[in-house]
Amino acid sequence: MAKYIYEYDHWPEFKWDDKQVSVILGKVRHLQGKVFGQMGALGFSIKEETMLSTLTLDVLKSSEIEGEILNYEQVRSSIARRLGLEYAGIVHVDRDVESVVEMMLDAIQRYESQLNHERIFGWHAALFPTGWSGMHRIDTGRYRDGEMQVVSGPMGKEKIHCFI
Repeated sequence: MAKYIYEYDHWPEFKWDDKQVSVILGKVRHLQGKVFGQMGALGFSIKEETMLSTLTLDVLKSSEIEGEILNYEQVRSSIARRLGLEYAGIVHVDRDVESVVEMMLDAIQRYESQLNHERIFGWHAALFPTGWSGMHRIDTGRYRDGEMQVVSGPMGKEKIHCFI
């Protein structure tokens, strides 16, 4: 059975062999260069479509980790609009989808920007603009105080992983 990262013995002080990692990283960078080279030979619309599909899947899969299942067409439409891409299937997009896309694009496009309290709180406020998650009140724009549980699974079959 898969482990959560915090379940490993040396969490969070992992050790690794720089030489082994460098060899693997070198191979990855080589393959990445090949992909970039092939992408450069493709037409602009194919590059746009590839980028749109990749970002859409990133948003969908990241949300699934948290138990949120988003509408594929809404996510795709929101990303296309925000990136200024021509997309024939533009549909109405729910506020919760817009918020997740906004946060993810900020993280992806501004990855070199400092990750500070204000930015984290902005993401949190974007994800919970009403201050509610379903029937539960969410305090946005600040860190939680008190005990927190990490919970996964469907309602009625929740699994508590740890106390933080």
